[in-house]
Amino acid sequence: MSVLVYINSNSGLHKSALETVSYGKKLGGNLTVITSGSADDSSLATLGKYGANKVLVDRSIQGNDDQQLTQLIASAADSVGATTIIFSHDLTAKAVAPRLSVRLKAGLISGAIELPAADGTVKVNVFSGKAFGSVKVNSSVKIISLLPNSFQPEENGNNCAVESFSSNASSSLIKVLSTKKPEGEIPLPEAELVVSAGRGMKGPENWGMVEDLATALGAATACSRPVADIGWRPHHEHVGQTGVAIRPNLYIAIGISGAIQHLAGVNGSKVIVVINTDAEAPFFKAADYGILGDAFEVLPRLTEAVKKFKVSGQ
Repeated sequence: MSVLVYINSNSGLHKSALETVSYGKKLGGNLTVITSGSADDSSLATLGKYGANKVLVDRSIQGNDDQQLTQLIASAADSVGATTIIFSHDLTAKAVAPRLSVRLKAGLISGAIELPAADGTVKVNVFSGKAFGSVKVNSSVKIISLLPNSFQPEENGNNCAVESFSSNASSSLIKVLSTKKPEGEIPLPEAELVVSAGRGMKGPENWGMVEDLATALGAATACSRPVADIGWRPHHEHVGQTGVAIRPNLYIAIGISGAIQHLAGVNGSKVIVVINTDAEAPFFKAADYGILGDAFEVLPRLTEAVKKFKVSGQ
């Protein structure tokens, strides 16, 4: 078996890249990583520690043009004779994997959360995470996109060789005028701890309490869609079906009712804690732990308790 893993390394190696490489290694066979952009060779070589036998990098492709990336991955798959291609289930995968599936006549399993079973079926999330499905494809080439934070990275090797690769991709039809990235923050898809809040905070001036708790926990901050829409918080913090879908180990929801659209983007969280004054809030039905109380009273006490816990070293 030959496995090809695509990673986005334009802004460094994220946890999702390590997850997909570790996942690909567990499938067995020879594992090749394909990427593009400006990541340095020394960083890419560390992927060998997670199971990569070699890394191919095309320096001529610097952006995220879906057409170019499809050509790049198809060319790499042909070069190494890949029978399985792995993506992280992110925006790139959602755009590129279907194109690649058509190009290679490959079956696509989208949103996998486990390794394939003995019979080749793969467990996936369906209906916005409300249920699970088992999917099996019989094509000679298979494509799998892995949901972030559903497979732990494992170090099981050493540094590997990094080789230049030319896909001869066509010129990009997209011109990027500017790119603005959040700085000094934990990217939400990568965050293992997330503190999120909604209109129950009553205004942006009260967000300091949310940030204090996030800082104490070492967590990322997020918000509900209405909060982003009215400008209390930036749109890149909006989590939910129409925002960023996340699967952290801990998700704390403060003053969020828990509408179905919000739940669809966060119900993959390992543990959900809800803080709300409304005992009938739908979110309580999805929560592992619930605090019925005023956030303005609960948050300072919770933050103080976290700080004391850390100081005690327990």
